[in-house]
Amino acid sequence: MLNRAYAAQCAANETVIAQSVPHHGLALLSLALGSFCIGTSEFASMGMLQLYSRDLSINLSTATDAITAYAFGVVIGAPLVTLVAARLNRRTLLLGLMALFVIGNLLSALAHNIGTFAAARFLSGMPQGAYFGAGAMVASRFVGPGHGGKAFALVMTGLTVATIVGSPLATFLAQNLGWRNTYITIALVGAAAFAALFCWIPRSDALRGSSVGQELTAFRRRRVWTMMAVAAIGVASIFAVYTFIGPMVTDEAHLSRSMIPIALALFGIGMTAGNLIGGRLADAYPSRGLVIGFGCALAVLAVLASLGDDARVLFVALFGVGLTMMIAIPTIQVSLTKFAPGAPTLVGAMNLAALNVANAIGAWAGGLTIGAGYGLLSAAWAGFALTLTGLVLFALAIRRTASVAPA
Repeated sequence: MLNRAYAAQCAANETVIAQSVPHHGLALLSLALGSFCIGTSEFASMGMLQLYSRDLSINLSTATDAITAYAFGVVIGAPLVTLVAARLNRRTLLLGLMALFVIGNLLSALAHNIGTFAAARFLSGMPQGAYFGAGAMVASRFVGPGHGGKAFALVMTGLTVATIVGSPLATFLAQNLGWRNTYITIALVGAAAFAALFCWIPRSDALRGSSVGQELTAFRRRRVWTMMAVAAIGVASIFAVYTFIGPMVTDEAHLSRSMIPIALALFGIGMTAGNLIGGRLADAYPSRGLVIGFGCALAVLAVLASLGDDARVLFVALFGVGLTMMIAIPTIQVSLTKFAPGAPTLVGAMNLAALNVANAIGAWAGGLTIGAGYGLLSAAWAGFALTLTGLVLFALAIRRTASVAPA
């Protein structure tokens, strides 16, 4: 009863703010700009893997510790920051998170060994989950009720565009100006996002926070944990591939390193297209987006693992992996919000936390098969196994939901 009343109040708030903010497009743009900065910082680290590993005198396997540290920062920061700041107005929370992001990236630029670098990346990752949780909640107030998938996709658009523009550009800058200067540049763009949020997100009681107890209701729902597991395992394939794009391009396809930004951009174009498609599917159908996304991803991963040493196949497959996996992600967000309507910020944050568990799992699984001597393309087979496991888990969860009363 409490959750139904809360959901009804949220719908009323969405209608009020959607009608009262004349330039809500700028507000949505500011949210997307913040997610663009966050996505650039996260994915650029993978594109710069070879550069900072050489500068810090460590091997590629050890260098992935910084990527894993960032992912753990998201996983730990998502619930911790969201709950500590539960009562804050979402506008205030977004500004604080973007300030912390800027500090973390400046510290990344100053690191001189893998320990301090990993710590800085951990700090940089802490705001991410809470930012996307709060951002999705704020965006839903602008687009109105019944469009949760569209709202989440709008915020995620910044992150996916980061894979087209931000990450390839950051990789190019790192190759020519150094990876430290690249993190400084990312911090400066983050400061611009802070200014945009400050100017364009309205001061409104409709963006007020909720109690810690209200947010914690999400943790008592079995289906929330199941969907988080589906995200953490099933989406891991995207990171098993993305982490090793640079070596795949140079060592498997035997292309120059100047082609790495192009490969990253193709992957990002696929992610952006998949995100927009997935947002529409998530609002229209309860589960179709995830089944389509995961199912098609399995076919693309198999092609990449088998034929990815051909540059033409590699580039098409990278686009395909980004496209198919992103189709599934908005469905996960909408499902989580439906299962715990009284905790929209926390489930949004935990969705991003689950996706960063996927980041850590994917990078680890790909590194494991490569380290075992199966070659760089074996990372795609590792991703295949993870996505197949996630799809089976989702199918079992759907069957259980259909046979028992809601948890």
